[in-house]
Amino acid sequence: MPTISQFFGIIIRMYFDEHAPPHFHAIYAEHEACIAIETLDVVRGAMPRRALALVLEWASVHRDELRENWRLAEAQEALRRIEPLE
Repeated sequence: MPTISQFFGIIIRMYFDEHAPPHFHAIYAEHEACIAIETLDVVRGAMPRRALALVLEWASVHRDELRENWRLAEAQEALRRIEPLE
């Protein structure tokens, strides 16, 4: 499960051979949320409101890169790092 970004104690990962819809995993301490790339809805899990707000802000800026990483993951190719939120 490659880590594609990390910021403010939040780790963003994307798995190979995942199920639809295209999504990524955000991990913050003991919390984990699975977030759909197209809608930015939380598909599964939960995290503190402030951490989730940071994740959603980051994802809205990097949605095209997330889509490309999903495509790469489906093709079993190396994923690209995405700039963290600053």
